[in-house]
Amino acid sequence: MEKELVSYVAKALVDDPESVEVNVIEGEKSTILELRVSPDDIGKVIGKHGRIAKALRTILSASSTKTGKRVVLEILD
Repeated sequence: MEKELVSYVAKALVDDPESVEVNVIEGEKSTILELRVSPDDIGKVIGKHGRIAKALRTILSASSTKTGKRVVLEILD
């Protein structure tokens, strides 16, 4: 669920949606989502002062309350 959400939002933000890649690392108490976009689009995903990245993390924490697991979003360059 969270992977599709991050992928959908990231593809809507970037100029090169083909380069969006989301890897999921499942842990016992948490899930790590690694978001990778093209180097030209990394600023669009992070946003000014990290506002878009913070908003994405807020949406993820709200969507993960059903499972009770913590979801962490890492934006890789």
